[in-house]
Amino acid sequence: MVQICQSCSMPMEDKAVFGTEKDGSTNTDYCIYCYKDGEFIDNVSMEEYIEMCVPFASQAGMTEQEMRHHCETVFPTLKRWKK
Repeated sequence: MVQICQSCSMPMEDKAVFGTEKDGSTNTDYCIYCYKDGEFIDNVSMEEYIEMCVPFASQAGMTEQEMRHHCETVFPTLKRWKK
């Protein structure tokens, strides 16, 4: 089973995309695009983050509408956004 980032749901198939802690150690929950040096890169709400992710739909093989739906469905289940 491929691990996914608990912030953006990107598949993390390679350790090179794991985020990092302040001490440089690996964080296996979040990807390098979301989490670096022990902090989230973008300090935004889930709704704002969804809007930031939608333009990357084509990279994920989706339309923008499909990407928005995916994010709205999956993000609330992820560690970063769970309430």
